[in-house]
Amino acid sequence: MRIESGIDGLDEIMQGGLLSERVYLLSGPPGGGKTTFGVQFLAKGALQGDVGLYVTLLECPQNIINDMSNYSFNVIPLIKMKKLLFADLGPRMEYGYMDEMRDIAQSHEWIEGVSNEHVAPSPATVFKELMAYVTEYNVKRMVIDSMTAIRFATHDPALQEKEMNRFIRNLKKLGCTTILIGELTDPTAYTTEQFASHGVIFLHNFLYEKQMTRAIQIIKMRGTKHDCNMHKVQFTEHGLQVEDLLQ
Repeated sequence: MRIESGIDGLDEIMQGGLLSERVYLLSGPPGGGKTTFGVQFLAKGALQGDVGLYVTLLECPQNIINDMSNYSFNVIPLIKMKKLLFADLGPRMEYGYMDEMRDIAQSHEWIEGVSNEHVAPSPATVFKELMAYVTEYNVKRMVIDSMTAIRFATHDPALQEKEMNRFIRNLKKLGCTTILIGELTDPTAYTTEQFASHGVIFLHNFLYEKQMTRAIQIIKMRGTKHDCNMHKVQFTEHGLQVEDLLQ
């Protein structure tokens, strides 16, 4: 079954929408519209009765809510109706005493009992919390922002790739249509997330003919006929809008 992305003009270039209950990677440089895309996608589902969950691992949820309230997404009413949920699964503590204790503990192995609440969560712990949210609230659409926060939970590159693959494989079992937000700036720099996801959408933001230009490109979309060329993207009061091909 296909579901509407909520992004004006996008479904028309990918056979009518996203295949449901799959995992998609949305990536691109700063300012491309990744957060807007994610909330717009969730709001569309929420207006159709599907509970949406925005999981933030970096930004404060209230900041996202404030920013997205500038669009006509009905964010606040949807939150009050519990059709749009925000979960903060990032580091729990502000800088302060526990950070000092961590630094001391690293240089003195004999110090024990230092809390890890301020440390970036691992893929495994994030997945367990996601599974709890999905089960309790019957979540149908989910956005995870961003993969970078859990990718570097370990300093071992080989283990990073293994854990990313494992994380995405488990997400596929949750029964949600999930968008993973990445911070990849080069669409040809392939990562495990790109190979493991069912689809890859890239939001460009670059200088073109002396003007900053935003564009969207569908790099990969399994089981879907799609246009892989770059299309212009505009920010409107209704969110992102996909326009003509970039010439």
